[in-house]
Amino acid sequence: MRRRKFITLLGGAAITGPTIASAQQLVTPVIGFLSSASPDQDAGRLRGFRQGLNESGYAEGRNVVIEYRWADEHNDRLPAMAADLVRRPVDVIVQAGQISGAVAAKALTKTIPIVFLTGGDPVALGLVDSLNRPGGNVTGVVSLSIELEPKKLELLQAVIPASKIVGALINDINPFAQTQSSKLQQAGQALGLTVLIVSARIEDEFEPVFAKLVEHRAGGLVIANDGLFNSKAEKLAALAKHYALPTIFQFRAFAAAGGLMSYGGDLVDLYRLSGTYTGRILKGEKPADLPVQQSTKVELVVNLKTARALGLTIPIALLGRADEVIE
Repeated sequence: MRRRKFITLLGGAAITGPTIASAQQLVTPVIGFLSSASPDQDAGRLRGFRQGLNESGYAEGRNVVIEYRWADEHNDRLPAMAADLVRRPVDVIVQAGQISGAVAAKALTKTIPIVFLTGGDPVALGLVDSLNRPGGNVTGVVSLSIELEPKKLELLQAVIPASKIVGALINDINPFAQTQSSKLQQAGQALGLTVLIVSARIEDEFEPVFAKLVEHRAGGLVIANDGLFNSKAEKLAALAKHYALPTIFQFRAFAAAGGLMSYGGDLVDLYRLSGTYTGRILKGEKPADLPVQQSTKVELVVNLKTARALGLTIPIALLGRADEVIE
């Protein structure tokens, strides 16, 4: 009886062992992708994120699952969506668009890694202890953004030198709105310009803003970096064209859609960097040990066709500096 029982147990072990191993092999990590935009708006940026994942050895649908949460520009939904991902729970939360998504996620969990992407100072928001040593469960990617606002104003003035009033569009619920406004006002003063600050929180407020600027005889417009504006670059370009208002924005998509100029980083590449970090965390690295990446890549894109339509002459020196000229 004892011998028979031993054989039975041994046979059971021979069957159970591979079964457990197979079950372990089937465990697939889950990424929570928290976005303030919509699937259509994030499509191009997601290609960059997935490329970063691929560089780290992960491919959606093969060895990683991505749970998407889209706020569709209703940023008040982000905290509830972050809570949903924490309850799920996911292995990593990636914040896309409004930085308030990362802030909400951090308030809810001290254990699930969070990867953010922002154009502002994550230390000032309390997301990380420092850029080199993030500490805790949060790290991410910082792009040059607020620092570029004065330069965008300077570039625009070079194209409209006779104008003394220039508009600046911000989203006043952006955590960095006050800093953006201050930097633009200071830069305007140094350039001898009056900077008229206007705000939009939702897409429906865009057109009234353009109408107001034309009414106040603004000669041009600087659009500050913001998740809502980034997701509506084509809409903003169309309005700038409709109101014949020379406008500069952060990302190439704006100039490609008919905006006059863009000056800033490559948004798709920024998402690629966040995808790379996400993959490294899935492989076992800790956010606390991953310094916040700072993207310093900046490109100037000029739409010469739009300039001609507006009756503007782009200075030769500025064209010479451009990384791309759209004919």
